[in-house]
Amino acid sequence: MAKILKIHPENPSEKQIDQIVSILKKGGVIIYPTDTVYGLGCDIFNHKAMEKLARIKGIKLEKAQFSFVCSDLSDLAKFSKPIDNSIFKLLKRTLPGPFTFILNASNNLPSIYKNKKTVGIRIPDNPIPRMIVEKLGNPIASTSTYSDDEIIEYTTDPELIAEKYDKLVDWVIDSGMGDHTASTVVDVTSGNPVILRQGKGILEPYL
Repeated sequence: MAKILKIHPENPSEKQIDQIVSILKKGGVIIYPTDTVYGLGCDIFNHKAMEKLARIKGIKLEKAQFSFVCSDLSDLAKFSKPIDNSIFKLLKRTLPGPFTFILNASNNLPSIYKNKKTVGIRIPDNPIPRMIVEKLGNPIASTSTYSDDEIIEYTTDPELIAEKYDKLVDWVIDSGMGDHTASTVVDVTSGNPVILRQGKGILEPYL
């Protein structure tokens, strides 16, 4: 049974964040708020948790395209190959924000990602996931609760989300209603930004 933890959206309690981090370190899967839709996440270095996350999404782990939620741009150097200056400036202008950037992956990815050539990086404009990642010490794997087939409330209302995922996840963080539009996915692997999915983030003003 998933536990629901109400966390203030702007002033998260450190004690509550520590509780969530403890669950992640034990291999737990959580549902958490972002600056777009609510996300499903776990510790990227916990193999069992990653397998569980893939099962929830109904996919094989080796086929999964989970993005990494990071606390800031310092994780880029660890998980992606060096990027050119213009792309780095674009990331600095847009993040934190409602974007997922696809980058060329480095050799430092967790073992289950070893065959991946690219990695999606996300830094949400929401203090809760960024604090979780900072205290955990590494990114969390992330995939959204959003589905085109879903009734909108089941992807935006944390109580209904908790009801849907009750036996599948360990904790649900409730910080109020989520957005119903996912992040904008931008591929920058070629050195030029290419929008793969238009979501909440509008890239044009930053180019």
